[in-house]
Amino acid sequence: MGGKAVITTSSQKYFLFFTDFLAVNLAYIVFFILRVETGWFDIIYMPDFLLPMLVIFFYWFVIFTFVGLYKSWFALSRFDEVSKIFKASFVGIFILFFLIFIDDYSAGVQYDGRMFIVMYWALFFSFVSGGRLIIRSIQRSLLVRGYGRKNAVIIGINEKGGKIYEDIKSHRALGIDVKGFVAINGGSEIEFSGIPVLGSHRDLINIIKQNDISEVVIALERHDEDLLIKLISDCENVNVGLKIVPDLYEILSGQARTAQLYGFPLIDIHPVIMPEWEKSLKRVVDIVISFLILIVTSPIILLAAIAIKINSPGPVFYMQERCGLNGKPFRIIKFRSMYVDAEKHTGPVWSVKNDPRVTAVGGFLRKIRVDELPQMINVLKGEMSLIGPRPERPFFVEKLSEEIPYYKRRLRVKPGVTGWAQVKHKYDESVEDVKMKLKYDLFYIENMSIRMDMKILLRTVFVVIFGKGHFD
Repeated sequence: MGGKAVITTSSQKYFLFFTDFLAVNLAYIVFFILRVETGWFDIIYMPDFLLPMLVIFFYWFVIFTFVGLYKSWFALSRFDEVSKIFKASFVGIFILFFLIFIDDYSAGVQYDGRMFIVMYWALFFSFVSGGRLIIRSIQRSLLVRGYGRKNAVIIGINEKGGKIYEDIKSHRALGIDVKGFVAINGGSEIEFSGIPVLGSHRDLINIIKQNDISEVVIALERHDEDLLIKLISDCENVNVGLKIVPDLYEILSGQARTAQLYGFPLIDIHPVIMPEWEKSLKRVVDIVISFLILIVTSPIILLAAIAIKINSPGPVFYMQERCGLNGKPFRIIKFRSMYVDAEKHTGPVWSVKNDPRVTAVGGFLRKIRVDELPQMINVLKGEMSLIGPRPERPFFVEKLSEEIPYYKRRLRVKPGVTGWAQVKHKYDESVEDVKMKLKYDLFYIENMSIRMDMKILLRTVFVVIFGKGHFD
């Protein structure tokens, strides 16, 4: 085959969506025929056909999206697929039964519909899981034939590296093509296990870019902890999957999840340990709460804008470039709390308590946290979340990354208006303060959940009321 055939992520999702559309609606049609058309069961009233079918499909589409059933199809186990569908359908059927019960009760209809719910669930699960199994079989066939495959490199010329390469090579349905090995500290090898040695780990980023690498497998010997940390840091800003051959798991406890490649265990690095449904719910919460805050505080926003204009010349709003998700720059929106051109003679510097650059009105707005309200626009646009590490300026990101290992790991999640570090620590007045806040940020990233977000929101209210903490 001359080149690698590509199947885009979008086309994969459309294919899954179309399959689910057919399966969900076919399950409904069969259920409707059995329930209504056969005459086997008593009918209290003749139900509609088309509108409920479309509403129910949309209902299942939302649930499937929340639980992550439309993520990339790459090398997903068929058993995992069916298990995920079972759990999603169980929750969905329970909610559906409750809604139908409430509707019937409010309409004064009294009958036991549990049998029909179970019958529909059996049809639904059979059709949807059957459709997905067909999709996975087609997927495997396409991967074997060269469609949608991913390139990989293995770091480490040793027995472990050779073993994982042989395992990957013998299971073509995995969809991985190992392009070569990466040597540790250089070396004279030009080939290992029959494939090229592409270079040294010091040139890893160039190797990844030149060979269109999607997966990096690290096969280090014991006691290479420092090198492992460096390799993970090097890969922070490139879009690759990162897996470690076991033995070094203990040094990354709490930051990794075990995966299996046809029975061969690997450790899959997940900087953000949050289920897909919680990510979706987090975004919904961001939109709803930020919109409500903007509506409820609109009189305060208007008064703040007038006060800023009266107090000092210059624009009402202050926009500054910050680093967002995966380092993507965006312009944060705040009420201007400093004099115009406050950093003209000093360059980028951290704010401090009693900062002389802050206006009288700006100081008051900062104290009561009103200067942060315009950031709800950034949240609505999806550039920020309500909860997350505070967004930092590119200048400081680069500067701090040179001094603090893992600093750029903060960029693996959306920045937030408030966060665990803001409610637990004071102003950033030194690099030591930044290091302390980084620990809190990393703790949040490794323990992200809706429950954690709610806890931080409540503590933020406490901080705002009592005037403690810092949001910039």
